[in-house]
Amino acid sequence: MNVWIVNQYAIPPSQAGGTRHYMLGKELARRGHSVSLIAASFDHVQQVETRLEPGESWKLESVESVQFLWLRTPAYFGNGGRRMLNMAAFATRLWWPSTTEALPRPDVIIGSSPTLFAARAALALAKRRHVPFVLEVRDLWPQTLVDLGKVRDHHPVVIALEQIERKLYREAAEILALLPNAANHMVKRGASLDKITWLPNGVNIANAPQPIPPRDRGILQVTYAGTHGLANGLDTLLDTAAHLQHQGVADIRFRLIGDGPDKPRLMQRASANNLANVCFEAPVAKAAIFGALSESDIFVATLRNAPLFRHGISPNKLYDYMAAARPVVLSADTAGDPIRQSGCGFVVPPESPTALGDALLKLRAMEAEHRWQMGMAGRRFVERHHSISVLGERLEIVLHRAVANARPVEYPIAVTAANS
Repeated sequence: MNVWIVNQYAIPPSQAGGTRHYMLGKELARRGHSVSLIAASFDHVQQVETRLEPGESWKLESVESVQFLWLRTPAYFGNGGRRMLNMAAFATRLWWPSTTEALPRPDVIIGSSPTLFAARAALALAKRRHVPFVLEVRDLWPQTLVDLGKVRDHHPVVIALEQIERKLYREAAEILALLPNAANHMVKRGASLDKITWLPNGVNIANAPQPIPPRDRGILQVTYAGTHGLANGLDTLLDTAAHLQHQGVADIRFRLIGDGPDKPRLMQRASANNLANVCFEAPVAKAAIFGALSESDIFVATLRNAPLFRHGISPNKLYDYMAAARPVVLSADTAGDPIRQSGCGFVVPPESPTALGDALLKLRAMEAEHRWQMGMAGRRFVERHHSISVLGERLEIVLHRAVANARPVEYPIAVTAANS
């Protein structure tokens, strides 16, 4: 099959951020398929132009076995109106007939959210090419905007986006859901339950070195690696650092790796509060992430206390953490998370620095061998359930089914509406 994947934010491993579609594309290519990724050249994490020279509006680039088609879009900073303009520009450019002329004719087109404009343009592209359209839902837009308190549920933008969302659900041949409990929401918006397949994020285990126990440095290095944004709830992490510092805990240090719209504010806040146990570091290219993570003793992930996480979570960072074989503390209110499923750490209530601090102190009190065994439980879990080879096989079945218009599902993994 010739597979086109439309994800405005897709990147190769030389950049910092999620490489889900690059890894899945490589796995599909290994299985004999041709994969083209269509993405914006403007880097969403660092918010700079990364792939195109001045005067270029597009470029084809082969990265190993995956072909990228980079499209120029306007620059933006933060999550305001200019980002919406950027999304609309990408979708418009994608819709132009001449944009994709250089790519081999597709057999199926995948359109990935959260950018509903791009997914809608991918649907139009599939209709023009007379091939099936597969919708991938990474975030439940526009519900995410409402649940995070960005806009009201009756705001005109939300109503317009919901109309796009419903159309995508109705017209997709298949639907890929990253969140394990998202089926009920989708069905309420017009999706057919038998179209939905759970395809979470994962790890290319071949690129994750065989883990070794952390060396004893006399302190416990607690690392967060990922986006510094609204949903990530990193104020809780700074509150926890302040709480432990106030208690006189000197052997737990916090390391925040990454970038995002909240990072300048968080750095200013840490400085204003004299948090000597916190340091901020630049984002790390995906190809180098395991080297950075290996210097850690414990990983932490925080999320805001928001209703949207009741649908489950599937952040890239959790699977990277688990592959690195260190205990993980997740601060979130969610169900079906891999931390509890694997036994590789603790889950505490969101936005509770006391609960997060207590979990870290509990890990500190453990023998190093106990922490190591917890970390290895996470590693074994991702090897079995979240390796890219496992997920690529599942994706291949979905794509074959979309092309052949054949069902029922061979993997009965979509959560039913009754149970979600």
